[in-house]
Amino acid sequence: MDIGCLHSQFRRTAFLCSKGRKQCWKFDVLGHGTWQGLSSLYSFKNSCDRLTCQRNFGISSQHLTRVQALVIECNHPQNADFPRCYSKKEKKPFPIPIVELRRAARERLKNRNNQPRGIPPPKRGLVVERLIPVAYKVLNARITLINNLKKLLKVMPVNACKWCSEIHVGPVGHPFKSCRGPQASIRKGAHEWVEAVVEDMLVPVEAYHLYDRLGKRISHEERFSIPRIPAVVELCIQAGVDLTEYPTKRRRKPVIRIGRKEFVDADESELPDPDPDAPKPEILAEILDSEIVPPSGKEDTALLAEETLTVWEEMREGAKRLMKMYPVRVCGYCPEVHVGPTGHKAQNCGAHKHQQRNGQHGWQAAVLDDLIPPKFVWHVPDVNKPLERELRNFYGQAPAVVELCVQAGAAVPEKYKPTMRLDVGIPTDVREAEMVV
Repeated sequence: MDIGCLHSQFRRTAFLCSKGRKQCWKFDVLGHGTWQGLSSLYSFKNSCDRLTCQRNFGISSQHLTRVQALVIECNHPQNADFPRCYSKKEKKPFPIPIVELRRAARERLKNRNNQPRGIPPPKRGLVVERLIPVAYKVLNARITLINNLKKLLKVMPVNACKWCSEIHVGPVGHPFKSCRGPQASIRKGAHEWVEAVVEDMLVPVEAYHLYDRLGKRISHEERFSIPRIPAVVELCIQAGVDLTEYPTKRRRKPVIRIGRKEFVDADESELPDPDPDAPKPEILAEILDSEIVPPSGKEDTALLAEETLTVWEEMREGAKRLMKMYPVRVCGYCPEVHVGPTGHKAQNCGAHKHQQRNGQHGWQAAVLDDLIPPKFVWHVPDVNKPLERELRNFYGQAPAVVELCVQAGAAVPEKYKPTMRLDVGIPTDVREAEMVV
């Protein structure tokens, strides 16, 4: 017997549902039920028996009303599953299955009606003008995020394991024995906590910088001669950001295709020279560690945490928009990322069974978490109370940046509430946890 979905605004009415019935009963102890209000929020597929309600809850038959069976739906899911951690021995799944890609290709071919398909500007060597401000916004949001994290780490304790990549936001590291670093068997999986830095919060993902994104693919012999920069910065450069230290080729006319992989640049001599003094968006600069000024009080810390969450979402949403126009590739076996139409040919993949592939990467379309890994950490409900090993199943998780900002005083974003398990009651001891069904 389950009591389903009681809403705080309608405490008078309770719904009882059980499996195997095609009817649903509602009872109202204090007065008339508010079925119209509750049906807009929750609806029920199963039902309970009238006699069971009267026997278990002492409700008279005059308070029971038969209603239509509905399906349970909720617009605000809670207690969602954590992101899956794939084994190093298995390949990452494609963002869109191959079967769906083939089906969509057949539909496009069927509905084309012998009309030429439009080629997006990046494939023609051009830059999308409307995405240039977005690229500058993403780059400035990343720099602001790094500066704010440096300030927050001065006042908020964050611990990082000395042997593995796991971190914990809180004054004391968590007690879970989940270390997989060197000599983990000797320590029985226990972590050895040290002070964390910004690189522990934001996973550094680097990619090769391309002078010409339509040029030849990077060969294995060129892997050390081409600079590597953060993948987000490389994406912004290809989207229109001009950095003097990383020059790139800009075309003002589409390339002329000779073959499938051969093309020549169009003649741009008739076009006027670009104005070097034209105003460009301002690019922020990272603050040195010696010049970091931490926030003075709790109010300043909370405001800084809110700003950090804002720029975190701006960076992710902007990068997601850029990835829809400028393709990004990721290896299906290792975390190597390449910003460009096709991946490079460097044979530096060291994942499981790389000998069978001669060290070559298995390139596939990347998702946002490949470019900007969120790095989930355990959510601490009470900072003054450390986590307990026996109550691990009751704790939630959140990205490290979000967890740090929440503990600093920022409001919890709606999109991260399902995995943080904020509505789960945590038992006080192990005996109470064993009684939970």
